Amino acid sequence: MIMETVNPYHFVTNCISGKWKMTILHHIHHYGKIRFNETKKTLGVSEKVLSQQLKDLAKDGLVERIQYNTIPLKVEYILTPLGKDLIPALDILYVWSIRRLNELHLPIDPDAFKVHDEMKYQDQLMDIMDSYIKNQDPYDQ
Repeated sequence: MIMETVNPYHFVTNCISGKWKMTILHHIHHYGKIRFNETKKTLGVSEKVLSQQLKDLAKDGLVERIQYNTIPLKVEYILTPLGKDLIPALDILYVWSIRRLNELHLPIDPDAFKVHDEMKYQDQLMDIMDSYIKNQDPYDQ
């Protein structure tokens, strides 16, 4: 039996493709863990989409679902070691994306700067962050 080969780029794209997967992974990384309802409210994603994306991330071994035997039921999601290994690659994609959006003069979601406030982002994106924050309407915050 001959196994079909898998393109590594297609494989990783399949793992992180989906409108919310990279955001969810970074959200878990940023906060250490997430709970379903809080994340649904924070991100503004539908229950169906969030549920499916979390299931996919768990199936791909990037996220672990932890269920506590409490009343009411408590469920949290954390990054697995594989999920943690992916964060540096997501950071590179984030920085590239911010720079490219800026070059194209496309509006950047202001929340992108709020959850990516660590020094590693500020060092690479300070010029863009500063100019973007200065040009923002103070009533939008």
